[in-house]
Parts: sequence; structure tokens; C-alpha cells
Amino acid sequence: MTRSTLALLIAVAAMPASAQTIYRCTDAAGGTLISNARVDKSCKPVVISPDSTLPAPKNRAPSAAANPTPAGFPKVPEEAQKARDTDRKRILEQELAGEQRSLEQAQRDLADQQTARGSESPGAKVDRLQPYRDRVAQHERNIIAIQKELSGLR
Repeated sequence: MTRSTLALLIAVAAMPASAQTIYRCTDAAGGTLISNARVDKSCKPVVISPDSTLPAPKNRAPSAAANPTPAGFPKVPEEAQKARDTDRKRILEQELAGEQRSLEQAQRDLADQQTARGSESPGAKVDRLQPYRDRVAQHERNIIAIQKELSGLR
């Protein structure tokens, strides 16, 4: 890299962001200098801000009016929707009961494995128990997710 190019990069990096006008100047040796102040008559303005910047877009929340339902879009009768909601709630409650049973079984399996005595090192015991702990944790997460889904129903 030539010295004038290096000087140019350093000058550009050191410029404050609040500079109003940026000037490109050419010296007698043909080198280029970028500055926020006019050094001599050979300096020409390059960037003028903030007039050249665009305002930030306004952050709008999407509204129902922005995406209206088409006129020919089919609508579900209220009784059918209520029946669907009831079926969904019943299915979620069945899934919750099944997950609670699976959690209880996984907890029993973990307890059985913890009480089993073997001639293994503590590290090996931890490795042996980890799948059982993972199963218990998975069922607990499933129960939380189903309960969250049920709480969102009307």
C-alpha cells in the first residue's frame, strides 16, 4: 500500500460521524487527502450530510385493516367453531393426562435406576442415569407446553 492510500484510510477512519461536509483534496505530489475541513482551493466536497440521509421508517404494528379478509373468503359457522374448540380442548386434556402418566412412569424408572446398586464408578452411574433424567425433563416440558396451550383457549 502506498503511503497516501494509508493516510487516506487513517483519515477516513478517524473522522467523526458528526462531520457535516467531507472534502477530497489533491496535494502537489498527486496524493489524495480526505478531510472534514477545506485545506486549499483544490478541495471538493464529497459527502454532505445529514441532508443526504433518509429518515428511518416508522415502525407500525400490523393491523387487521392492513390485511382485510377477502369478500369471498369462506366463514365457519359459530356452532362449528365452538365444536372445533371443544374437540381441541378435549384432545389437549387427553394429551395432558397421557403426559402426566408418562412423567410418573419416567420418574419411577429413574428412581429404580438410582436405587439399583452396582459396582460402577460415580461417573458411569451418572452416564447410566442421564437418559432417564432426560426422559423426565422431556415429559415435564411437554406438560408445560400443553398447559400453556390450554390456557390460551377461550
